Amino acid sequence: MQTALATAGLPPVFSTSLPGRALPLPTTEARPGHRRIVAAEAEIFAEGDRAGSFYKVVSGVVRTYRLLADGRRQIDAFHLPGDIFGLEAGAEHRFNAEAVTEAQLEVHRREPRALAGDGGALAREVVASMMRGLERAQDHMMLLGRKSARERIATFLLTMARRMACGGTALELPMSRTDMADHLGLTVESVSRAVTQLERDGLIALPPNRRMVVLRDMEALADLSE
Repeated sequence: MQTALATAGLPPVFSTSLPGRALPLPTTEARPGHRRIVAAEAEIFAEGDRAGSFYKVVSGVVRTYRLLADGRRQIDAFHLPGDIFGLEAGAEHRFNAEAVTEAQLEVHRREPRALAGDGGALAREVVASMMRGLERAQDHMMLLGRKSARERIATFLLTMARRMACGGTALELPMSRTDMADHLGLTVESVSRAVTQLERDGLIALPPNRRMVVLRDMEALADLSE
């Protein structure tokens, strides 16, 4: 693992054990991750669960979130195909994870030998995913701290269009407006008002399928998202 990460040009991020709880090293050659199908809205792991595995999304969408003391939900990220989630520095998961849609996941044990297999390809994927996740987390922090509801929605739509590589201006959102609200730090009513205003201004169109959004004026949306 250390060699694989050194090859990627970054310092090691995994040790041979979790703090306070040793993970046994496999005695045979590292096994590839196995696949798991998770139904829509089903739990993958909960806050406080032992973080012995991490996950790669093969298909579908996953959300990670935390419940605040007052019962509100804050969604920190939506994970799309190719994304890796569930990586932790400590022994336990700090967030909850649920499938937004039916999802197929690749499950990998958090073991050095598992990451060192296949010439360190998985280790390089993990590091790249961590860097992308950090970048998105920084962007999300700025979005929550400095932008209006309308600007947040515009930014979210452009970000999802880019990440989903929809290849056009029609975007089918897999998440509900409640999910969007909990991710963007808004109420559902605020999300609905902002979406309606963007539609009235001609920046987007909303076909009968309410999860489909047509991005009609990408330049104006980009101006709002800056």
